[in-house]
Amino acid sequence: MSRSPHAGTVPADTVAEPLPQPYAYRRHEAVEPDWRRFPGWRDVTERQWRDAQWQRAHCVKGVDELRAVAGGGLTDVFLADLAADQRDHATMPLLLPPHVLNTIAPHAPVETTAWYEDPVRRYMLPVASDRQPLWPSHPLASRDSLHEAEMWAVEGLTHRYPTKVLAELVTTCPQYCGHCTRMDLVGTSTPQVTKYRFVLRPANRLDRMIDYLRATPSVRDVVVSGGDVANVPWPRLAAFVDRLLELDSVRDIRLASKGLIGLPQHWLAPRVLEGIAELSAKARSRGVSLALHTHANAAQQITPLVAEASRALLAAGLRDVRNQGVLLDGVNATPEALLDLCFALLDSAGVVPYYFYLCDMIPGAEHWRLPLARAQRLQRSIMGYLPGFATPRLVCDVPYVGKRWVDQADAYDRERGISSWRKNYRTTVEHDDPAALERVHHYYDPVHTLPEDGRRWWSSAQVLIGAAS
Repeated sequence: MSRSPHAGTVPADTVAEPLPQPYAYRRHEAVEPDWRRFPGWRDVTERQWRDAQWQRAHCVKGVDELRAVAGGGLTDVFLADLAADQRDHATMPLLLPPHVLNTIAPHAPVETTAWYEDPVRRYMLPVASDRQPLWPSHPLASRDSLHEAEMWAVEGLTHRYPTKVLAELVTTCPQYCGHCTRMDLVGTSTPQVTKYRFVLRPANRLDRMIDYLRATPSVRDVVVSGGDVANVPWPRLAAFVDRLLELDSVRDIRLASKGLIGLPQHWLAPRVLEGIAELSAKARSRGVSLALHTHANAAQQITPLVAEASRALLAAGLRDVRNQGVLLDGVNATPEALLDLCFALLDSAGVVPYYFYLCDMIPGAEHWRLPLARAQRLQRSIMGYLPGFATPRLVCDVPYVGKRWVDQADAYDRERGISSWRKNYRTTVEHDDPAALERVHHYYDPVHTLPEDGRRWWSSAQVLIGAAS
């Protein structure tokens, strides 16, 4: 019998020292940070901390409130940096539940240096010194960068893809992320951005959504979002989902809530879990998939409370809890950070890593955004470590095209940072456009990441863009 030429030559009684891997897996052990390290919360009991209403009532909404909670741990320099960002740059208002703040530099006393470096702070509590100084916004950035409102079938119902829609039920969230792709609609106005507002009353808007879906049986998939469905009164949310379940054409319903990460106490409330169980049972009886999509960007956000809430939702009958994160420079844009997060989601919380999006081209986002080439390298770097079903797809949400894997660009000019994309379906604004499937659409890398010739080209182009606008 011939011996394989690849057979090992190490004696049977010898253990070979394995070569180091580019990434070393570590089992994530979730630990709830001690909120009593904040001077303002030294007397807060566990019962209070686990109460969603207490969390909502004690959100930090401004610099003075943060100073009161943090005591002297954060210097006047940091607080002035935050105030300058809110005054001169922020597209989202400040609204952070105590649970979110407690995941910033989670296992140390409140201290300025650690906060400046912390990944959760970088995207949940941006400061002026974070912003890209020369190119804070891309020359082609826009408030509704994905043109969602342009594709409203009725107010708040975006029909962008052939078989699925996005239903925006509310324009508020339990917490606001600095990089929010719906910064034109979600949250209260900031000095830089006067927000759009829904015109219809909520009941009328939801009625029109249901009427449209009843008349459009080609739609089988409904993402129920906002804002955040954690801010929709439970009876209203439950009634809307129940009406969706009455439509035979709807086969998938996805509830979108970053509140699972930022306010897990909401999803642990007995009334909410009981309601999820009722809706899940009805969905199963009708052959409909009911899932929840959340949004975590750093492993330290997967605390025991988050894990408890996620597993309680699964036990109540949801088919899946999935994570849709965003690739953000300084937060999760390394293979190690991305894999640590994915394993934390899987190991601790039973959450499936699903998508990581390139940050959209909204104003003020250049310090977060990655060039396409870097995202392509990240996708390749994480392959082979995670189970196949839990290996996230890194995607670029291209205006008028939609989600595309980062390696699906038709062409890519790396010097000017311009990638070209085509698509295989018509959006609702192109239903009578015979050239829609041949048209080339573009996505743009952050200018500050380009080589010198590319930056020079955009400096010249910015003058022309400004003159035309």
